[in-house]
Amino acid sequence: MEKEETRSSDEIGREYHFTGRYAGFWMRFWAYLLDMIVIGSINRLIINPVFRAMDIPLLEEGFFSPKTIVTAVVFYLYFVLMTKYLGQTLGKMVFGLKVVKLDGKNLTWGTVLFREWIGRFLSATILILYVVVAFTKKKQGLHDLFADTTVIHEPR
Repeated sequence: MEKEETRSSDEIGREYHFTGRYAGFWMRFWAYLLDMIVIGSINRLIINPVFRAMDIPLLEEGFFSPKTIVTAVVFYLYFVLMTKYLGQTLGKMVFGLKVVKLDGKNLTWGTVLFREWIGRFLSATILILYVVVAFTKKKQGLHDLFADTTVIHEPR
């Protein structure tokens, strides 16, 4: 694989260099699939027993059912907290991937919330938008384009 180099500058004019490989669609897909297994396991091992103990119905359907709301909260908290504090989720860790800002700075709360909450919501609403990763130079999804981030193969 050929390494790519990206140069960008901040408002002071300092340049940041990234020499490495961007994570493509399939690597990100497999990492995301593993994250879905982790989130599903959290729901089945923790949330479901708590709901049963509190006598809250698990089979109730609807957009605003208690189970749907809690599942959505677990989903977003997992991605937001893991990305903010570690720069990667468990799925990304397994595949050696990491979320980085294009300007080389640390991920901020604003960046992470915008990327993981708003950007991912839009991408998930129109699933075909995830395929954007395959066609952009820096392998960015729609949520990455909004937040000026990308996913790279973590140097080892």
